[in-house]
Amino acid sequence: MSRSVHQNAKGELFAAVGELCRSKDICVIGIDGLGGAGKSTIAEELCRGLSEDGSSTVLLHIDDFINKREVRYDPAYPEWQCYYELQWRYGYFRSVIEGLLSGKPVDAELYDKENDSYFTQSFSAAGRCVIIVEGVFLQREELRGLFDLTVYIDVPEAVRLERVLHRDTYIGGEDSIRAKYENRYFPAERKYVSEYRPKQSADLVIE
Repeated sequence: MSRSVHQNAKGELFAAVGELCRSKDICVIGIDGLGGAGKSTIAEELCRGLSEDGSSTVLLHIDDFINKREVRYDPAYPEWQCYYELQWRYGYFRSVIEGLLSGKPVDAELYDKENDSYFTQSFSAAGRCVIIVEGVFLQREELRGLFDLTVYIDVPEAVRLERVLHRDTYIGGEDSIRAKYENRYFPAERKYVSEYRPKQSADLVIE
């Protein structure tokens, strides 16, 4: 697919999704990007815009498909490795998407952060529908072939850190947030960028 890189690619994003909708009954859009890049905002804007145009949408967050705390915080591994290798239930997530692509309703297990457990929510992509997935590391091997269109939100690390210092106050004060990102998130993100070159591999890039 062709790629675009510029300051405001939202119009191209809507156009690309519209073109896909004309060619497929159910299409899957991946909104990729690193922590604090603004993936949720873009995904929600896309979802609202499509709904206003009369399209059916399903919005999924990859962070709803993570392992329980005892798995993703294994003390036998460095924090960044736990995040990179143990955080997500990729196989289960694929099965949910594949179920939706069949046109049948799917009862998906989503992660309950407050209780470190799972609850069930029903989703349906019957008829013509756009499934929008937002989250980090969407271009990994585990998810290859799942998306009809992949968008990468490219924001410098320093800008993202400034954002999460105001956003992720559930972690604690600024020192605690910085420590968590430097020990857990940033090293894993750097590995992802080095290993998968997501900006170069995406169909559309928003800077």
